[in-house]
Formats: sequence, structure tokens, C-alpha cells
Amino acid sequence: MGHSRGGLTTTIHALVDAEGRPIRLKLTPGQAGDAPVGTAFVAGLDEGATLIADRAYDTNPIREGAAARGVWANIPPRVIRKQAFSFSP
Repeated sequence: MGHSRGGLTTTIHALVDAEGRPIRLKLTPGQAGDAPVGTAFVAGLDEGATLIADRAYDTNPIREGAAARGVWANIPPRVIRKQAFSFSP
């Protein structure tokens, strides 16, 4: 458990397959960032896979790691992004 403004919190990160079945789960303190876990999850993806994630995972290391493995990162860009990425809603 981690401390945040709301009290004690925990975040559950899940890597799931196309059917929504969990492949990997990771618990982190609520105040911890999502990107370090996302970077670790990308390292285990198969070539040609599609990574679907929310804006919290829109970081250069995640996108670069996915591209290096031949994975398409379908992640909506954060509002602070100056560069546009292809994204399919």
C-alpha cells in the first residue's frame, strides 16, 4: 500500500490477452507511476502484437520498447505531447 491524498492506495496493473484474460499482474503503491510497470510489460510482448493502453502509459520508453520489439503501441497521446502518434480509438 502507498500513501496518497486519499489515504492508503494500491494500483493493479494488468497485461491481458485479446480475450481479456490476465497474463501478468503487478501491484504498486498508489502514488507510483504507471510507466515503469508498462516498460517491464512491453519487454515480454511477442513480435507483431498490438499494445492497447491508456494515456498513463504514453511515454517514450514504452513506445520505443514496443517499436524495438515490432509491437504497435495503440496508446492515446497525452495532452502534453507535441508530436502526434497514430491512434485507433
